[in-house]
Amino acid sequence: MDFSWDDSRRAFTDAAEWFVRISTLVGDRWDQPGLGGWDIRALVGHTSRALLTVESYLSRPATAVEVASAAEYFRATSASGPAVEARGRDAGTALGADPAGAVAEIAARVIPLIDAQDGSELVTTIVGGMWLRDYLPTRTFELAIHTADLAKALGLPADVPDTAATQALGVVADLAIAGGLAAPLLLAATGRPGPPPGFSVL
Repeated sequence: MDFSWDDSRRAFTDAAEWFVRISTLVGDRWDQPGLGGWDIRALVGHTSRALLTVESYLSRPATAVEVASAAEYFRATSASGPAVEARGRDAGTALGADPAGAVAEIAARVIPLIDAQDGSELVTTIVGGMWLRDYLPTRTFELAIHTADLAKALGLPADVPDTAATQALGVVADLAIAGGLAAPLLLAATGRPGPPPGFSVL
C-alpha cells in the first residue's frame, strides 16, 4: 500500500509521541512481564529501536534498492526471532536508570531528523537498501504494535493514533495478501470463527 511522505511522517510522529507518553506511565514496573520472554524494560527497549534504527540507517546510505516495500522488509526479517529478543534486552539495558527519559530524548532527536528528510533517501537496513519512504512505515508499524503491547502490559487502553493505525493496518493488509492470508484475516475481522491459534501475517 502506498502512502504519501507527509502521511508517513505524520503517522510516525504520532506513533512515536504515543510511545513516549505510555513509557512515562510505567513507573516502577520495568521488571514486570512485558511480552513473551521480555520484561517491560526489554519491550520498551525493543520498541525504542523503531526510532534508533531510523537514526542509524540514515547515517548509512545505500547504493541500490534491495527491498522494495514494507511488506517485503517484514518477510525478509520474519525468521530472526532469537536475535530480535536479544537486541530487545540489550536495548532495554541501554536505556539506563531512567528508561522513560531516555525514550523521550531519543524521540526528540529522531522526529526532527525525519522532518528534515523528503523520503527519497536510500538507506541501508538490516536486510539491504531501501528508500526511506518504504522503510519508515515499518517503524510506524513497530511503534504502533509494541506500544499497544506495552499499554496492555500496563493495563492501559491501547489507543493507537488514527494515523499510525491506518499505516500499520495497511502493512498488515499487504502482508496478508502477499502471504495468501487475506481470507482468514477478513473472516476474523468480520466476526467469523477465529483463525487457528498463533495466526499471524508476519
